[in-house]
Amino acid sequence: MSFDRITCDPARMNGQPCIRNLRLTVRRVVEAVATYPDREELRREYPELENEDIRQALEYAAANLEDKTVPLSIAT
Repeated sequence: MSFDRITCDPARMNGQPCIRNLRLTVRRVVEAVATYPDREELRREYPELENEDIRQALEYAAANLEDKTVPLSIAT
């Protein structure tokens, strides 16, 4: 996997992975995708984001999640 739009700089955002050296973290992009399921609304809120930024942020987040099973309780 190539993440050419994901940058990590210890001097920026405490070294968190960011989009293209912007002060926009991968975590924030993933949160924004969940908050704004309508991509046009997401674009209005974050006009600096490009489709490839979003794709790579989601792929990066997925690649860095642990692959473990977490038991969920059943609501009654």
